[in-house]
Amino acid sequence: MLDFVLPREPVYLSFEAGPYRMQMGLIARHPDELVVIDEHYPAEMAERRQLLAERHHDVFGAEPGSELARAETLARVADLLPRRHPEWFAREGAILHNRLTGESWNVESPERDPLEIAGLLVQEDFCLLRLSEAGPILTAAVLCFPSRWRLHEKLGRPLADIHGPVPLYAERLARPVDRLITTLKEGRMVERVNWSANDDPALFQPGGRHLRRARNPNVNAANAGETLYLRVERQTLSLLPASGTVLFGIRVHIYPMARIAADKEVAARLASAIRALPEEMRGYKSLAPFQTVLLEYLDARVGSASF
Repeated sequence: MLDFVLPREPVYLSFEAGPYRMQMGLIARHPDELVVIDEHYPAEMAERRQLLAERHHDVFGAEPGSELARAETLARVADLLPRRHPEWFAREGAILHNRLTGESWNVESPERDPLEIAGLLVQEDFCLLRLSEAGPILTAAVLCFPSRWRLHEKLGRPLADIHGPVPLYAERLARPVDRLITTLKEGRMVERVNWSANDDPALFQPGGRHLRRARNPNVNAANAGETLYLRVERQTLSLLPASGTVLFGIRVHIYPMARIAADKEVAARLASAIRALPEEMRGYKSLAPFQTVLLEYLDARVGSASF
């Protein structure tokens, strides 16, 4: 890899103080903001290459009929990168040159699945949602960094079923989400961010919901800043017009809790958000094993145990 200076990783904070509100939290974005390249690009791309080589079945899947959408995803990424980042990517006819890794890809007649190549170019994962009478259906994905779900348990299923384990999703979000996806227009993209906290900094986490025991038994209020992490997903939704498929982009960020809690106001917001979570949501987020320790740590950062 050549020596390039990459931007610092952005910090996304989606939690708020006060009563718990389950909502989509959508922000309109320009479609060219589909991907974000930052300082972790070299390490994350190396991990993505390794996962696709050694655990292909776990991180890639495609249903018959998704071929056009997979090709359209690569075409969009291959068009976007040299336009938005000409210092790092260059296009010569069918060949896309990645100066950050030294790789070159034929993006018009790819030698491997086009969705895989898209996943080898950027830090985002991509899921493809086909519209149907049963609601949006997951038909293909390159999912190197899952947040505690297994791709092949969800492939081919409607979005509402996929989110079945999410507390309150069916009652509050299933219909609005399906409606949003089915009404997305060409040239529009929306973004949302969600969060969880855990004691594992790994990006590849295919399992582990509703954990009752900490993975790291040595976590305590004194070392929580270094042993606990805020895991954030930046999610985007946009339409692939040729196939009529919706592209669901997911970028995972792992922040050491000390980085988040360095700002007292942010630490207070996170503590308030955790306390406001319904019990079933705390279980879903697997907060139980270290919730008390985390709140003690955040309270100490704020300088008061009550707010």
